[in-house]
Amino acid sequence: MPALNEEHYIKHSVESVLNQSLPSGYQLELIIALSKSRDKTARIAKTLEKQHPEIKLVSNKKGGTSAGLNLAINSAIGDVVIRVDAHSELPENYASIGLETLEKTGASNVGGKMLAKGETPFQKAVAWAYGSRFGVGGGEFHVGGKAGSVDSVYLGIFDKQKLQQVGGFDEATVRGQDWELNLRLRKAGYKVWFDPRLEVTYRPRNSWSKLARQFYLTGKWRGKLARQGVQDQNPRYFVPPMLVFASLFIFPILIYLTSIAVIALFARLEFLAKLRLFIVLPTMHYFWGLGFIIGNLFRPQIKR
Repeated sequence: MPALNEEHYIKHSVESVLNQSLPSGYQLELIIALSKSRDKTARIAKTLEKQHPEIKLVSNKKGGTSAGLNLAINSAIGDVVIRVDAHSELPENYASIGLETLEKTGASNVGGKMLAKGETPFQKAVAWAYGSRFGVGGGEFHVGGKAGSVDSVYLGIFDKQKLQQVGGFDEATVRGQDWELNLRLRKAGYKVWFDPRLEVTYRPRNSWSKLARQFYLTGKWRGKLARQGVQDQNPRYFVPPMLVFASLFIFPILIYLTSIAVIALFARLEFLAKLRLFIVLPTMHYFWGLGFIIGNLFRPQIKR
């Protein structure tokens, strides 16, 4: 579990890990890679470490998510590595289902669906967009699907040996590191497997500025990865950049806004959350698309 500025979520995330029901013969170990936070994350993590012998803290001085993950993986004693974000919560049977699927399929990585949940109207709108093809596209780990081999999954339950054979997470990739790693696993001849039974609760960004920054940086790094291997990219990644260019003309903007109105009308959301879709969807689409364009034109700086 990499952790940075997660004082509001890390305790719940850790509790969801400690509450896992494991098959006979398995032992639980939770390694938290702590970056230098500006809030109380480190203090909370140290308190949890004292309370639970299963927890081990490692210092992530480099600060990046990939670096923290590699530190934790290299410190792990087990043969199976389960990635957890400090912004997410695992259901009680997550590990047991994942271990069963990993053994049954022989995959290198098994994962499921990001089940976004919000509390405020803004968060609820963001959560709805995460789970909709109108929001972030049609990836199985967002909208669900049938069990089987896929390009990438959310988080992941890894065969540690296969994970280390391909070099672990690329520390030069700040965003999109899951997709980049799963691409290398697939190129090495290993399967990446989606299991719809695996659902992880994810708490979305709770403000416009945080959401805009998240999607801009994600799009920027996806653009960088696309520049490295366009042939490996899903065509849906090129839709938001096309939308950015189309928005230079008034008619496409009117069509886009009308589409959002129709989507909001039929979305299963409270009224205030429906209204937030007029902010959330353009923010996701335009900032991701703008970042994708910038990432293709310029090399992103390696910053958190």
